[in-house]
Amino acid sequence: MLVHPWDAGLDADEWQTWLAEGHDFGQLAVNGLPGSPPMVVPTHFSRDGDRLLVHLARPNPVWEAIEHDPAVVLTVIGDYAFVPGPWRAADGVPPTDGVPTSYYAAVQFTCRAHVVDDPEAKAELLRRQLAHFQPEGDHAPVAVDRPPYGRMLSGIRGLRLEVTDVRAKFKYDDHKPVEHRARVADRLTARDRDLDAGTARQQRRRLDRIGPWKS
Repeated sequence: MLVHPWDAGLDADEWQTWLAEGHDFGQLAVNGLPGSPPMVVPTHFSRDGDRLLVHLARPNPVWEAIEHDPAVVLTVIGDYAFVPGPWRAADGVPPTDGVPTSYYAAVQFTCRAHVVDDPEAKAELLRRQLAHFQPEGDHAPVAVDRPPYGRMLSGIRGLRLEVTDVRAKFKYDDHKPVEHRARVADRLTARDRDLDAGTARQQRRRLDRIGPWKS
């Protein structure tokens, strides 16, 4: 992932806060077996310190590839929008000469994957995930000897992803003049399509922190 200086995370708190706002679904990318293409698995995940927790169905074809090469990447993308060319035309330039772009936030974790097969260890992984996704606790106990989860544990395998590197990117034209960024954020808010509102919110947040871009 190319990260220009103006697209980089401002600090570690920025991407961690962004994830905590509900960005807990990503794509797990795994090197394919020799002669096969890489494999990509959409999945929810939760954080556990410096590790990410994932569970997948046992029949998932990704397991053999992970065991062959445990080096994986989990990427999360959100708050994205297409920005039309006329919105980005500089002052004095015909609107049709403006060049379109994409805005988005992305966090990529480079990890070493550890497969979890022990029933009690899988139950603990699920308990930690449910604590994140259902903090109200409105679910049956996750125990190896109690339904409904006990009889289902054999059908899944867990993954503890040991994070070795994090790359964050917030691509919102932060190298452009303040007036330009504010104008695009207003247009995104007015268009209000798909993820436009969240995209505008991220652009304004970065604008407030960065102000005019200084190389």
